[in-house]
Amino acid sequence: MKDKIILITGSTDGIGKQTAIDLAEMGSVIIIHGRDQDKTRNTADEIKGLTGNGNIHYLTSDLSSLKQVKLLSEEIHVKFQKINVLINNAGVYEHRKVASHDGHEMTFAVNHLGHFYLTHLLKDLIPVNNDSRIINVSSMAHAGSIDFENLQGEKYYDGYNAYSLSKLCNILFTYEAARRFQPKGITVNCLHPGVIRTKLLRAGWGLGGAPVQSGSKASVYLATSSELKGVTGKYFSNSRPVHSSGVSYDSCIQQQLWEISKGLCGI
Repeated sequence: MKDKIILITGSTDGIGKQTAIDLAEMGSVIIIHGRDQDKTRNTADEIKGLTGNGNIHYLTSDLSSLKQVKLLSEEIHVKFQKINVLINNAGVYEHRKVASHDGHEMTFAVNHLGHFYLTHLLKDLIPVNNDSRIINVSSMAHAGSIDFENLQGEKYYDGYNAYSLSKLCNILFTYEAARRFQPKGITVNCLHPGVIRTKLLRAGWGLGGAPVQSGSKASVYLATSSELKGVTGKYFSNSRPVHSSGVSYDSCIQQQLWEISKGLCGI
């Protein structure tokens, strides 16, 4: 992993930060991402100190804003010639329905749409046929059904339903992207990190959970393991492929979400 360039969204705390630390210790070039500039810069400096790795960079952007996602992509294009591994890790849990800058439901906007758009914008920087990897952090809490008429809480809103639906979207996006990127030799996989003691867990379920060191293992494994070279379109839990919900394998639903997401992003 030495000198591979890895972008991790939502990496100023929780699982994302620990993933950045683990990969920095392997000598990778790490791009820290967060919403707050001071916090993101301080996290990058902290990881440099912890790991002795000077190749830690930071970028700020609010993934709920499609304009800011585009500006983030433009900054990455200026500063980096490639992205070897993209880890779409950032996530939120909202108890009440909140609108994003673009008027989208916040959980859907951050957990799915922002990552969908960022991946689209960065695809030209991801090297082809070079063991490049896209990793989406989903959850075992992903939904077992999808109502496209209530994709953003149009008919009713419930915080847990919105979160679980966004995590299903992560998996649907993974499977469709895996097919589309496979001819380029770029793998796309997703994972359940475990029930981990993070701000998101506290927001949605209260206290409890395993330490972040446990939660980062799955992301690090998917980013680094030579066993996974060429493996694509899989959902992992405990570092092994497992079955996601039945609806997630419906190719028509995967394609429908893809086209809806393109439209919402103006692609």
